[in-house]
Amino acid sequence: MAEPRSATAISGAATPPTTELPWSEAQARLADAQTYWAATTTPDGRPHVRPVLAVWVDGALHTTTSPSARKARNLAANRRCSLSVSADGVDVVLEGTAARVVDHAHLQRVADAYAAKYGWPPTVDGDAFDAPYGAPTAGPPPYEVYEITPTAVYGFGTDEEHAPRSTRWRF
Repeated sequence: MAEPRSATAISGAATPPTTELPWSEAQARLADAQTYWAATTTPDGRPHVRPVLAVWVDGALHTTTSPSARKARNLAANRRCSLSVSADGVDVVLEGTAARVVDHAHLQRVADAYAAKYGWPPTVDGDAFDAPYGAPTAGPPPYEVYEITPTAVYGFGTDEEHAPRSTRWRF
């Protein structure tokens, strides 16, 4: 992922902003989280939010879904999406666009990351994943892999140390 082109401290409900959070803190929370919430939009404009698993590979967040799942159909119609996590002291929301990953070497790096992080061992099968058992939150195989390219990331401080340091990064 490219480095943010700007960072701006944003006001919280109770405290004025002081300084920006370092991008490295938000990036680490995105990489280390276990459960993410993915938001997509249905073709008729309704929001669709589901828990997903995701991995940080090559400087970007990646997630999977069955092509028959609603979130895959939503992404086929509108690639804009959001993933969010609640982490120690900072909640992070990534807004961006999803793109299918079909390159074999890239898919293999993502498969390896899923195995290391979650113990889920997908294998690359053509331009998607297969696995000996279903992917939690992703529906039945095959599993398409998506890389999320951010347009903006928000870090919202949730404890006394981080609350006055909520930040928006633009890409």
